[in-house]
Amino acid sequence: MSSRVKEVVSVSIGSSTRDHEVELDLLGQRVRIRREGTDGDVAAAKARFEELDGHVDALGMGGIDLLLRIGTREYFFRDAKHMISGVTKTPVVDGTGLKHVLEARAVEWMSKELRLDLKGKRALMTAAVDRYGMAEALYEAGCEMSYGDLLYALGVPVLIHRRPTLHVMIRVVAPVATKLPFTWLYPTGEEQERPAQETKADLYHSNDVIAGDYLYVRKFMPSDMTGAWVITNTTTAADVEDLRGRRVELLVTSTPRLEGRSFGTNAMEAAMVALAGADGELPPEVYMGMVQQMGFTPDVTWLQQGSAASAV
Repeated sequence: MSSRVKEVVSVSIGSSTRDHEVELDLLGQRVRIRREGTDGDVAAAKARFEELDGHVDALGMGGIDLLLRIGTREYFFRDAKHMISGVTKTPVVDGTGLKHVLEARAVEWMSKELRLDLKGKRALMTAAVDRYGMAEALYEAGCEMSYGDLLYALGVPVLIHRRPTLHVMIRVVAPVATKLPFTWLYPTGEEQERPAQETKADLYHSNDVIAGDYLYVRKFMPSDMTGAWVITNTTTAADVEDLRGRRVELLVTSTPRLEGRSFGTNAMEAAMVALAGADGELPPEVYMGMVQQMGFTPDVTWLQQGSAASAV
């Protein structure tokens, strides 16, 4: 095992209350992963990226995406590019490369390893454009899809139900949306700590599976989610207990839980880039190989006593 600890920092424009640090052994090397939130302060995040440049092995960009990747198309967020424009030495990743691999795998894991039949399940994908791999995997599993991109990101109370319509919407909206201030599209800082608005109970109750970014998943979540399955990304111990209290039956997170919480894909991707000694994003097949070598699997939590036995 290498004696030097690899240093990875995820700088997030999200809330600092979600900060976390862990040190662990991965692929024969010691890695320290730390999340630092700037409470929505984009200027502070930019300054922190520049302070860390050249002093850590890899950087993750949290609370904001660098780009949207849909098939062969890429749409870069103007705010995100500006935020890391001063970084010249240390590789920076936003989790996009690993996200598509892990989140599709989480859905496949439910079918193959948990033996859960997703065919015919009604699934609400809060924002497919942000988690396209997960959206495609649910569609391929036979779910009856509802896509909430317009509602959750833009506040337009319209759901998309047909996949071709989703693709048309992405081609039309993505080039414009990525030029808008990111805070118009996604909660940052203190907004991440706001309680769920609970104004769309019928939307949640009419679906069996709620999937997507956790802050979007929680955004309109009603107090009674009895029997629902949630597929998401980063959750804290407090998030898990909140879902338990709402009677969610099953929680699946695409990244493993490390010392009480699951890290965002940007932090995990940065760790893999550091381990590989790479200068940027790795190919999907390399991520998959590393995930398998590490023994990482989706985190599966049955939240209600006895629910696992009755569901499998």
